[in-house]
Formats: sequence, C-alpha cells, structure tokens
Amino acid sequence: MDHDATVRGLAVADQDPSVPAVVLSARDELLPIFISGSQARSIQLAMDGGSFERPLTHDVFVEMIAEFGGAIDRVRIDAVSEGTFYAKLDAEQYHGGERRSLVFDVRPSDAIALALRVDCPVVVSDEVLDVAAYATDELNLQQLDEEDR
Repeated sequence: MDHDATVRGLAVADQDPSVPAVVLSARDELLPIFISGSQARSIQLAMDGGSFERPLTHDVFVEMIAEFGGAIDRVRIDAVSEGTFYAKLDAEQYHGGERRSLVFDVRPSDAIALALRVDCPVVVSDEVLDVAAYATDELNLQQLDEEDR
C-alpha cells in the first residue's frame, strides 16, 4: 500500500552534520533520506518557491516535459535496499489525442525536487516505511539552517 507523504524539510543528523537529509512524513512516521548538498539546495529552492539566476536541471526537466506534451503525475519512493532508496516517476504524455502512461526510474532526491516544482503527490510504500521510517519522537535530526545549505 502507498501512503501520501509530505516534505517536512531538510535536516542533518547529529552524528554527521555534513550530510543533509530530506525528511518526509507519512503514516504518522518520519522518513529521512540522506542526499547531497546540491540536491538539498535544489529541494530548498523548490520548497521556498525561489529560483536560481540560471535554470537548474530540475527546472529545465519540468519545462521540457511540458513542451513535449507531458506531465508528472506523482513520484513514488517504492523500495529500499541496504540503505539505498529507489523511486519512480509516474508521468503521462498526450500525443494525437491519446494518453500514454510512462514510468521512469529516478533517484528519490530528484523525484522530490521535481514533485515540489510541479506540486504533484509524493507517495511512499509500506515496504519502505516498515524498513526505514522512525516514530516522530525517536528521530534525532536538526533542522538545516539556511547558511548550512
């Protein structure tokens, strides 16, 4: 079963403040996904509704999808193996009046950055939450300060 997720923000773990995480909330649990600093900046820009002086890759990708008659329907965080998360991007394309469903393999950080830009749902599977989610009171993360991003 899939659960709607909310992007709660960016944080760092006490034991390694150099590695940011995007934190999702689903099924009344928190799911931290550790990401790179550049991914964190892209996600934060999307959360703030801001833009960079030049288009970032995620912005160009969204524009290209629209130009080709497509749309992103949702992103799914659907698997985790040995600490690595896996995601899918569900999209559609209209051509000649016909709808075509498309599914792309994508890194979770890219999926989240895209979902925030197009305001589409982020869903997380029970399998992922069962393995990697934390109760809200057992996760020890600190909100990422703006100067740390």
